[in-house]
Amino acid sequence: MIVPKYWSESKTKKIANGQQFTIKRFGWSDENELDAKKHADSRLSEAVKTLEKEGDVRRIDHKTSYNGAEGIPIREEVISTHQDVVISRNSYGALCLNTPDVLFADIDFEHNASFTVSVIAFVLLSSLAPVAAWIYMSWVPLVVGVIIALILTPILAGLINKVIQWFNGGPEEKALEQIKRVSSENAELHLRLYRTPMGYRVLLMNDTYSPASDAAINLLKDLQSDNIYIQMCKNQDCFRARVSPKPWRIGVDRLKPNPGVWPIKAERLRERMRWVGTYEKKARSYSSCHYVLDLGSDKVHKKAEFVRKIHDDMCRVRKSTFEIA
Repeated sequence: MIVPKYWSESKTKKIANGQQFTIKRFGWSDENELDAKKHADSRLSEAVKTLEKEGDVRRIDHKTSYNGAEGIPIREEVISTHQDVVISRNSYGALCLNTPDVLFADIDFEHNASFTVSVIAFVLLSSLAPVAAWIYMSWVPLVVGVIIALILTPILAGLINKVIQWFNGGPEEKALEQIKRVSSENAELHLRLYRTPMGYRVLLMNDTYSPASDAAINLLKDLQSDNIYIQMCKNQDCFRARVSPKPWRIGVDRLKPNPGVWPIKAERLRERMRWVGTYEKKARSYSSCHYVLDLGSDKVHKKAEFVRKIHDDMCRVRKSTFEIA
């Protein structure tokens, strides 16, 4: 896991195959800006070599908060460090806990209708169109019926999905059952469960995990964690958990200047700090998640306990009267 403090960028123009290339590469360092610049120069040199050898190369590093597909580490402002745990401010202003080996999994409740339910809804709605076409001996009712079916399918699929969820106890109960199933099938696990605004968060207390390992990936999949998060864990070699509210949930606009990808220009820092002051004042009255229960074994790894304390304090998990945001 790398969340660098310092960033730099190098660029050059080259001709290859009769075409001009403007190549840009970022560099980073935990030490100082000079080392970050040297790293950027080194990465730029490698890109030029690739261009000369292969005749083509990716022109830029995309400036995003985390983009493991391009080999770029997490690009966020480092707020504090606690041994190898890093607290960073993400692109929309919330604080995130980044850890190289303590597994977090966020599981959002499933509210959208599945593909199968959508197909059933479409078939039901469109089934009368061929009958109407036969009665009127015209293809017009068929076309109109199919168009109407396409328009109304999301509505009917949503209603069918709500009925299915009601019979299954709702999306919250379904998610909890899956988490309990994972716990019962893996007796060695100690799962600490939290309620988030959109679902559950699971913290593994019994051991540490390598984010790209089969054990970690399989657990995340079994818990039905978000696929994008799973890919981020593999690419960035870390686990993440948001530990302060999303701004729009507490009545604060997105981080200014927008986008808030770090670093920003010096002349925009004052605007950013004003935003941070407003946000942090409002955030004190909210929790990011609430503690629910522990499942499974009572084994506690000391590193997981260390991370738990940081997480629970920053999220205000015991402030049950605070709204979750």
